[in-house]
Amino acid sequence: MLCLALAASLAAPVSAQDKTPFREHSGVLPDGTSWLIRVPENWNGRLLRDLDFASFIHVPGYAPRYEDLLARGYAFAGLARHPLRLWQYDPQREILNLQTVQDTFTQLESEPDMVMQYGCSGGGLDSLASAEDYPDKIDGSVVLAAHTPVWIMNSFLDGWFAMRALLAEDFVAQGLGQASDLTVAGLPNAGAGGDRNLDAIRASWKSAIENAGKTPEGRARLALAFAIGQWSPWMVEGTDLPDTSDTAAMADMVVKSAMRNAGNVGGTARLLFENAASGQQLSGNEGVDYAAFYANAAPAMKQLVEALYAEAGLDLQADLATIEAEPRIAASNYALDFWAGDGRTTTGELEVPAIRIHMLGDWAIPYSLMQGYEALVEQTGTTDLYRQALVQGTGHCEFMAAESSVIVEILAERIETGTWPEVTPEALNTAAAALETGSDPRFVEFGDWRVGAYNRPWTPSQ
Repeated sequence: MLCLALAASLAAPVSAQDKTPFREHSGVLPDGTSWLIRVPENWNGRLLRDLDFASFIHVPGYAPRYEDLLARGYAFAGLARHPLRLWQYDPQREILNLQTVQDTFTQLESEPDMVMQYGCSGGGLDSLASAEDYPDKIDGSVVLAAHTPVWIMNSFLDGWFAMRALLAEDFVAQGLGQASDLTVAGLPNAGAGGDRNLDAIRASWKSAIENAGKTPEGRARLALAFAIGQWSPWMVEGTDLPDTSDTAAMADMVVKSAMRNAGNVGGTARLLFENAASGQQLSGNEGVDYAAFYANAAPAMKQLVEALYAEAGLDLQADLATIEAEPRIAASNYALDFWAGDGRTTTGELEVPAIRIHMLGDWAIPYSLMQGYEALVEQTGTTDLYRQALVQGTGHCEFMAAESSVIVEILAERIETGTWPEVTPEALNTAAAALETGSDPRFVEFGDWRVGAYNRPWTPSQ
């Protein structure tokens, strides 16, 4: 007997927008999380578990990926994000809920021949953490645009911290406000009040960035902050990545990207992560050497920074010293203890194969996190279980069906044969095009976007 509320509809009617006939089951778990299962009539015996399947099955940016995989015979068992997730986020609980829905799938249908964890963003963390900490019920993980909370918050803190150090003086001189208005940490938490609300903080930052964008000095300093944070300068959907040798176009893109991110001061999802740890801050920069962080910047960004500093007649070393001199921010040990739990962070200690992709222009999660995880995998000796690839695109989780389906197929081959097929960008693009999804794959080499080393890896042992 199922220990959850179940509203199953076998042989569900197929709507006009659904191209593949399927059986459907749905229900609600005891903690209030909704779940959804779909099994195509041509089921190939493979099951994909996904955090967001029930929430995003009809969302335009996600639906083509789901529809293509269902048409290829893959079944899905997934969840909807809990309505209280902003205040009670816990990837550990999400993974355990996915295991429950997998068991439900087996009871209602049959034992799958292969189970792969699949997910983007928070679902990407669930995929990595399942492959490390909860591998018993899956054969491998498909990882799209994964966040790792402590990593991402530290990476965002670095860029915002550098921007405040570099822009505050002129912000004040122009009569736009006080330096303290440019808040980067200790943001007003949901329902917690405070002297200034988030809208006021965002407005101050937009004024500071707009002001900086008007002068050569300000544009150079914005680029330096992006380089230190290991952020992509290309974060605006619907734009093209400029030629990295076009200094003016690249500087324009940095300004636009900074304005794009001003709506997420301190980093997108910061309140989600802090609320999970009783409102305590999981990021800090005590002991950080920002000159060393700049040395690790992607060559494309160092080239841009040096060109803009030369044009503006600024002293790069003096500005690095200005950042270094700023009072530092301490992370909460309570928050770090929470995020050290199984399923809540990543260590590189893979137990089953995983393949990961990330977009260069992801505004929500810096692409550089993926390179940091690659280094962890190398340190732990699990490289044979891991592959990754970079996608030249903007947006968050806005992958093409071709990109999603090809890595699912590649992981399935790795699971079946024990050997990875070739995963160079050229090989991935060729294999993805052959799937004829109606979308164009955009896999590229890291090239000058490869950072010297990811600045902010964090594991529970640290």
